Amino acid sequence: MPKKDLYHNTVVKALAADDWRITDDPLHLSYGGRNLYIDLGADRPIGAEKEGRKIAVEIKSFIGESDIHELGQSIGQYNMYRNLLAEIDPERMLWLAVPSFAYDGIFREEIGQLMISREQIKLIVFDEIHERVREWVPQQLTEK
Repeated sequence: MPKKDLYHNTVVKALAADDWRITDDPLHLSYGGRNLYIDLGADRPIGAEKEGRKIAVEIKSFIGESDIHELGQSIGQYNMYRNLLAEIDPERMLWLAVPSFAYDGIFREEIGQLMISREQIKLIVFDEIHERVREWVPQQLTEK
């Protein structure tokens, strides 16, 4: 089992406050004899007027010495998990959860914007102090 990220419990609380139910902690994937773990699996219950939604959430803290290094590692892991989910659980959408300081920093810079656009990264921006989801990028995919 992988070690939990610094902000793991913060993201769990933030998702719960945003009406998501944690279904897997961690979400186990098995492919080609390998076991991998995405930090969280969650769903939003089916309502009378909306479809149920299933997501996988990979949490990144961005507390290392280099934002560029953290960005590169995050994108690589995100793409690997996204490809695996497309094969194993195509109904589940992958999101990368990042603290607000990382979103306001490296992800707002030109290189971060380019990566979000080119790699089609879906972000959950969380407020690490108040333990709430601040923003979903892109927003239209998460409306209640």
